[in-house]
Amino acid sequence: MAKITRSISAKKSSVPSVPKKSAKKAARKAVKVPPKPAAKKSPKIKPPKTKSWTPAEVHEAFSRFRKANPEPKGELEHLNPYTLLVAVVLSAQATDAGVNKATRALFAVADTPRKMLELGEEKVREYIKTVGLYRNKARNVIALSEKLIAEFGGEVPRTRAEIETLPGAGRKTANVVLNMAYGEHTMAVDTHVFRVGNRTGLAPGNTPIEVELGLEKVIPPEFMLHAHHWLILHGRYTCLARKPRCEVCLINDLCRWPEKTV
Repeated sequence: MAKITRSISAKKSSVPSVPKKSAKKAARKAVKVPPKPAAKKSPKIKPPKTKSWTPAEVHEAFSRFRKANPEPKGELEHLNPYTLLVAVVLSAQATDAGVNKATRALFAVADTPRKMLELGEEKVREYIKTVGLYRNKARNVIALSEKLIAEFGGEVPRTRAEIETLPGAGRKTANVVLNMAYGEHTMAVDTHVFRVGNRTGLAPGNTPIEVELGLEKVIPPEFMLHAHHWLILHGRYTCLARKPRCEVCLINDLCRWPEKTV
């Protein structure tokens, strides 16, 4: 009886065990399971291309803006090129009204780089604490004031490249200062101008610089001094982000936006 038991055990151990994966593969071969169909890729839908504005249409649009508001003004309050520069730096991610509320008192005591340095960063923070990111902005105001004194004789430079070297100042800041302080034909593209340029089809672009260059290309020189103010005001009060007021828009018959309400 013992011999029989040993021979059976020996036979069982002589049979090689089949790995689970091999068994599954073998099962698939036997049954021939069809492969899963490849997932269909959704077709890429390209936004419809709108017809470009003609030179005559661009001229007509800005003629209407000029007739309605011959001398548009920027809404940031300032006393000189320096206070304008500071106000624009403070306006990043903040409203003009909010900046004006803070700078009225600040500029009354510090309207030059030297006076701002004498005031000091801590006191500057106190004046602008109602403005978003005020700690970092106060640091930039002091730093740019120091640089203006050290490298530019205390004066705001007259070139975009030089202004862009100042702490807190970028291309948009430079364009605003050059336009409003020195009468240069620059195009400052903020969120409003970017929206209007794209929505109307006047100067579509994926980035602010693309919209800026597109607008400079199509807007006649006779309108360039005030063009960015007209577009900012149009975006701020008429061509609103969520509910554009197409019914009162001066250029609704020229606008290429497919969803306009008139």
